Amino acid sequence: MEITEFPGYTWTDSATAPVRELFPGVRARPLWAGDNGAKAYLLEMDPETVWQGVDLHEPGPEEVFVVSGTFNDGFRDYPAGSFIHAPAGSSHIPQSATGCTLFLFYPEG
Repeated sequence: MEITEFPGYTWTDSATAPVRELFPGVRARPLWAGDNGAKAYLLEMDPETVWQGVDLHEPGPEEVFVVSGTFNDGFRDYPAGSFIHAPAGSSHIPQSATGCTLFLFYPEG
């Protein structure tokens, strides 16, 4: 039996997702948004880029998976394959000396 559709499933091709430049060299691609405010993004950072200001996690936590490159949160480097849970109310200054691609998930928006 061939199944061509799964009820409730959604999918996005990251290569064709709309791109929004947040800061010079920092781009976000929205992948999914849930009814409860949850969101998923692909974030691309060029080499030698720094988030402008402090990235505060509210109203909920931020989940980060480093897809490629090396991500730095202002304190330490996280190589590709790293997973980071940043609790609600925490903050950091995202940056990358080498450039990186991150998968970001906000379970509470």
